[in-house]
Amino acid sequence: MKILRITILLFVLFFSLSGFGCALEITSFCPDTWMKGEGDEFFEITGEGSLFGISISDGEGSVRFPEGSAIKGSLVVAREGSAYRAVHGEFPDYEIYGTESNVPDMMRFGRFQMGNSGDELILKKGETVIFEVSWPYDVCKREGQVHVFSDGVWDKRPVFIGQSDFKAQTYENVNLTVFVSPDCSYDVLSSAFRDASEYILINVYEFSNPKIAGIVGSKAKSGVKVSMLLEGGPVGGIPSSEYYVASVLNESGVPVYSMETENGIHHSPYRYDHAKYVVFDGESVLLASENFGVTGFPKRGSAGNRGFGVYIRDEGVAGYFESVFETDVSSPFVSEFKQKIGTPDKSSLPDYDPVFEAQTFEGASVTPVISPDTSCLIRELIESARVSVDIEQAYIKNWSSGDNPYLEAAISAAERGVRVRVLLDSYWYNVNGENDNDEMADYINSRAEAENLPLEARTVSLSKTGFEKIHNKGVIVDGSRVLVSSVNWNENSPQFNREAGVIIEHQGVGEYFGRVFDYDWEGGEGVNPWISDVFLEDGDYGLKNLLAVFVIAIFIGLYVKRRR
Repeated sequence: MKILRITILLFVLFFSLSGFGCALEITSFCPDTWMKGEGDEFFEITGEGSLFGISISDGEGSVRFPEGSAIKGSLVVAREGSAYRAVHGEFPDYEIYGTESNVPDMMRFGRFQMGNSGDELILKKGETVIFEVSWPYDVCKREGQVHVFSDGVWDKRPVFIGQSDFKAQTYENVNLTVFVSPDCSYDVLSSAFRDASEYILINVYEFSNPKIAGIVGSKAKSGVKVSMLLEGGPVGGIPSSEYYVASVLNESGVPVYSMETENGIHHSPYRYDHAKYVVFDGESVLLASENFGVTGFPKRGSAGNRGFGVYIRDEGVAGYFESVFETDVSSPFVSEFKQKIGTPDKSSLPDYDPVFEAQTFEGASVTPVISPDTSCLIRELIESARVSVDIEQAYIKNWSSGDNPYLEAAISAAERGVRVRVLLDSYWYNVNGENDNDEMADYINSRAEAENLPLEARTVSLSKTGFEKIHNKGVIVDGSRVLVSSVNWNENSPQFNREAGVIIEHQGVGEYFGRVFDYDWEGGEGVNPWISDVFLEDGDYGLKNLLAVFVIAIFIGLYVKRRR
């Protein structure tokens, strides 16, 4: 009995000394920061209980927590508290080198500093290893990346210093208006701007349309507060026409900001700010695949890009995107747009007869998609398909790791019997190279033929449809769920850019965009133009089907006559 009591006492004593009720883990770390000298490098530990006897080693040196330290949740240990605060805006829980009197110092043994190209972190309780991570074995090294451990996996997606962490959220019973470019996009956007009464928040990759700028400038002069965020270094540089728009708006009292790659010690966590959305009065939000250029939102009767758009009248959805805007525009890597003298875009576009009008629906389910935070929802959308997947993209590129995961999800859907159609742009710069849309379409079709899949890819016929190009990033699943977004199907867009979109679930919305897709698809290569190009204004197929029946009847009549 005495031995049993001693055993129980030792057991209780051991666990009281061990001190933590759940296992400690290293849940994030950043060894290669943007700052010279990496004074802001850090690691994060998660768990609960006493930190007595806990040490962290990099194989050369080690650090221990000061006496009496404990943890409940997560804590951050930075190399220098002052450097960490300069970048993150707050102090860490502990620092390794004493730079701030109000930040507790770790006890340091030997030389402890995480290597950029390769190193390790070993979490110990006494001499027992309880968690360890090494790079580049467990994670890939990349400057500015915060390596995150969740659900037993490192780096589900790349996370960089300063990135947001918005969560997926679905809003029900939403009223919205869907539209397409070039047919009716200008009408919807200009009307939305004119209806604003309090404030307008604009985040767009490029803004070069002088007519839209004039409308926005007029609203600002009338007392509506307008704020605009642009990409500071778009591909090819900022065009003269955007400098003109920025100056027009700035002279109208609009503060214009840009997301810069570097701003002092701060570095943008996004490769590009490629989003295209506008929040109006905290009550509505407009999102599109198109930039605010003359081809993205052409005036009615002018040709332009094919793109999807939606104008959502819901405070919840609008509030979500307002939070995204405020988070981004208040970030230290955003600064005032550097004004220069520009010239307006006076491009003359060919005539275009609109086919589709904007249409309003009620009772939709809407889920915002923010890249890189929740861009995983796009793949999940495709993986959920049971009947059909229609994809209309400017282009599809393979990723550095190999195949494009979105395309592979679509092919996997075809392998389980889902009908999949992929329509790609055929503008010269998307087909002239050796690894462009025409080669991608050939690859998709060869997979379909080799595996006998319900899968087909085409490049659009721009001459038949009258489009400038396909700039869309749309997906339609099962005829009832639609992705409207700015997310291109390359590696950069969903992984490293700031992008914005929504997944809409509504039968009517699915049918609307389905008719648009069918129109574009039937204007593709290998389609008889004298049948496929006949449509009613609202996208109804009645006239086309009637004509097809009429033509077939003529051929039957001729055949019967010859047989006689």
